[in-house]
Amino acid sequence: MPLSRRGFLTVSAGAGAALGSATVPARAAGRPRPFGRYGSPAARLTPRTLYVHPGGAGDVTGVRDAVAAANGAGHTLVIAPGTYRETVAVDRARTGMTWIGASENPRDVVIVYDNAAGTPKPGGGTHGTTGSATTTLQADGFTARWITFANDWLRADHPGTTGTQAVALKVQGDRSAFHHCRFLGHQDTLYADSMALGTFARQYFTHCYAEGDVDFVFGRATAVFERCHFRTLTRTDLAGAPYGFVFAPSTAGANPLGYLVSRSRVSSEAPDGYYKLARPWVPSSDTTARPMLTVRDTRLGPGIDAVAPYANMSDSYPWQSMRFAEYRNTGPGAAVPVPENRPRLSREQARSHTRETYLGDWRPYGRP
Repeated sequence: MPLSRRGFLTVSAGAGAALGSATVPARAAGRPRPFGRYGSPAARLTPRTLYVHPGGAGDVTGVRDAVAAANGAGHTLVIAPGTYRETVAVDRARTGMTWIGASENPRDVVIVYDNAAGTPKPGGGTHGTTGSATTTLQADGFTARWITFANDWLRADHPGTTGTQAVALKVQGDRSAFHHCRFLGHQDTLYADSMALGTFARQYFTHCYAEGDVDFVFGRATAVFERCHFRTLTRTDLAGAPYGFVFAPSTAGANPLGYLVSRSRVSSEAPDGYYKLARPWVPSSDTTARPMLTVRDTRLGPGIDAVAPYANMSDSYPWQSMRFAEYRNTGPGAAVPVPENRPRLSREQARSHTRETYLGDWRPYGRP
């Protein structure tokens, strides 16, 4: 079982510090190679490859500094093991960027910070949900492999804060792909969104892990989650169910395609039936949104409330009027004791709910 978020980061920090402290050349006999098979500053893969190393063996010591140095399009960041406590933003001009966790294990490369929506900003006011993000990605054509994106803000540490949304990653660009990545947080962990209401951003997540409690995968992107693991966390601040919701899509009404979850699984460390699978998010900025979620060929563990797996975020926008559907799911959380509470696709309808349909002419799902 995966470690809890705080424990995971503690373990990762120790491992990252040990590996990240090496400042010897990558080819030194018997010593760690901090950039693995991806070269080094002395032997770059390409002129547009930058190396990040917390101990000084790379071009820069932080991910934010590497992004600042990567002017223009098509840069690759090779990131050595370590825990990078910083906020990072990739603006729209830095297209075609790739981040690689050099060890090829997402436990080793962690980008983390601890802002929440209600955290005060130095100049006054609070961060808000978007401003809480540890990492914000706006550029098209972004790819990440073997990276952990985390927000380790905890409700228990801030009992007086009401804005408890704390985003680990906000991704808005079209053609954004994540392979073998982890997204760790509690409320609003992974914000799969777009740059504007009329922009339909396609995103692809494969072999990824996301954990949280309230709406921890949310936004208006056209996003495909394939062979991913979603894990719901326990809560000590609530006396009973529901603890939260896995998905909260906010798909624009004009967008024919929202979230697709395929060949994945949902597990839980909370008691059985304490989580809903989803609820629709119709934001005040777009009251015409018609959230869309299809979950197919996926194992739903006992943490999901099989009797009533969906709920309303607002009674003005009932989930029954949204585009929620399931197909061939398994596990205790996929049981159908109340058929009207589980909208299901026919075999014919399911043929159009595939990664090929959702992603169109973009095909990020080949071999790495």
